[in-house]
Amino acid sequence: VQLQASGGGWVQPGGSLRLSCQASGRVFSISNMGWYRQAPGNQRELVATITRFHRTEYTDSVKGRFAISRDNVKNTVYLQMNSLKPEDTAVYYCNLVINGLNYWGKGTLVTVSS
Repeated sequence: VQLQASGGGWVQPGGSLRLSCQASGRVFSISNMGWYRQAPGNQRELVATITRFHRTEYTDSVKGRFAISRDNVKNTVYLQMNSLKPEDTAVYYCNLVINGLNYWGKGTLVTVSS
């Protein structure tokens, strides 16, 4: 099983980015999907999660600005990030529970600055 994350980059404050993370290989089932982030000097923190039934949860700092979604046919999880702030700058990691096991994608850097 491999995870391929994409969509990071540089954006000005107030801008938007969309992250995606696709699983490939021997994928039989995916339960929870999520995004985490780690800013320089900080611990990795949960950003958003989505269950197989599309129930979502968000950390307070991104509520109303970020939206997590999933495509079960494509084995992909997305994170739409709007109204980005400099404090959203971090390396973003996807996390998928595949076949009962926990997998992490390689991080994708999001930089929000003017």
